[in-house]
Amino acid sequence: MRRATVLTHRRVEDVEGALRELLDQAREEGVTLRLDEEETQKLRLDPAPGLELNAPVDRDVELCVVLGGDGTILRALQLYAGTAVPVFAINFGEIGFLATVEPVHQADGFRRALRGEFELLRLPAITVELPDGPMAAINDVAIHRKVGERVAELAYSLDGEEAGSVRCDGLVVATPAGSTGYNLANGGPVMAWGVEGYVVSFIAPHSITARALVAAPGDELTIRNLSREEPVEVAVDGRPVGEIPAGGTIRARYARDQATLAQLPGSSFYRRLREKFGRLAS
Repeated sequence: MRRATVLTHRRVEDVEGALRELLDQAREEGVTLRLDEEETQKLRLDPAPGLELNAPVDRDVELCVVLGGDGTILRALQLYAGTAVPVFAINFGEIGFLATVEPVHQADGFRRALRGEFELLRLPAITVELPDGPMAAINDVAIHRKVGERVAELAYSLDGEEAGSVRCDGLVVATPAGSTGYNLANGGPVMAWGVEGYVVSFIAPHSITARALVAAPGDELTIRNLSREEPVEVAVDGRPVGEIPAGGTIRARYARDQATLAQLPGSSFYRRLREKFGRLAS
């Protein structure tokens, strides 16, 4: 039996029609759609042929279909990190840079997804060591001061050599896929998909000389909180995951081939960049 996981974003009314269309096409193609307990309750679904409701997340499926924006797509990529399960996304978010298809083309997109007519892009991640264990960020790891606390003082080293130290609101470590997110808002460089390496950029640095740095894939990153009192928060792909105490450190590494994004044939990073953000120069 062919099976596909379905994940949707929080605005249920936006995806109801698309979900019905996906279910109809899945029945025609002989694919069973699996929705976990959260999705089942959120969408208020009733049992129907071709649907597995309240289904525990299974990493042994053929496909994950996302109806949502970049946040939901990242959740899917996280969920299937370390597997070969491709994530095929229809954009129902604001930007949807990671999405494969826009809603206006969803019918064709669903058909191609269910028939496996897509190309695979393997995405790297940033693995970060936290007190509760390692985590992998498909987009970025963000370290930032707590609301209401004093400006942070952060330093980072690569393979034991200090590369930067500055008073700032925070620091972002981004993969190429994540370089068009928080890093871009910091004035950091855009990295094309397929480039090996990662970028470190400061959030609101209190310095006119602070610059982003693209690091080599084999260089281990150490981040130190130089504050004497205030901890700083750590978020992985936009979700809070812990803190670095005053005087504490965390370490991060670049990890190849951690998640799989499905793309339609002929899709281009540069075309996507132009369509989502406009021309880089005019």
